[in-house]
Amino acid sequence: MPLRFAPDITTAETEYGTVLLDQRNGDYWELNPTGTLVIRTLLEGGEQSDAVDAVIAAFDIDRAQAAHDVTALIDLLQTSGLTV
Repeated sequence: MPLRFAPDITTAETEYGTVLLDQRNGDYWELNPTGTLVIRTLLEGGEQSDAVDAVIAAFDIDRAQAAHDVTALIDLLQTSGLTV
């Protein structure tokens, strides 16, 4: 499931991760490097399983925890209305 942000969401990568700004209400979200890797993988057309694989490759984490973390981030982005 490739990711696409809603039209009113802007992103900026920083040395600490990625900042998402919801221009509709001024809320912003700060993602750590793991979250940045997940959204970058999905924005580039990757599937959820690709994001899990990327997290496992980049960080010392087991598959179950990586899958849980990726799913939690995707769910949060969706329920917050940041994605379409």
